[in-house]
Amino acid sequence: MSFHQDDVLLAARIKALGHPARLAIVRALLGAPDGACRCRDIVRDLPLAQSTVSQHLKVLREAGLIRGEIEGPRSCYWLDRQALAAVGEAMGGFQRAAEEMHEGVGNCR
Repeated sequence: MSFHQDDVLLAARIKALGHPARLAIVRALLGAPDGACRCRDIVRDLPLAQSTVSQHLKVLREAGLIRGEIEGPRSCYWLDRQALAAVGEAMGGFQRAAEEMHEGVGNCR
């Protein structure tokens, strides 16, 4: 049995969001006035070393949640809003399904 490619991609993106530092990075990018942040600005706002932040940015980039551009010594990152919206839509679907469930349903025997 193989999994649907959309589910594989969704799982990778959810996994990438599964660390508090990466959630903080996403929030920083969401709150950026122009929608983008330089790496040094993200480092300034987090209690982590630059090398650690860079590793977290790499995970988010590999999952397709952020995009980046390197210009000499400067790195600039921004959210892939379509990718983030796809994760939100999937989570919203789970939430709607959970809200429709009845109490006590799910007894396995």
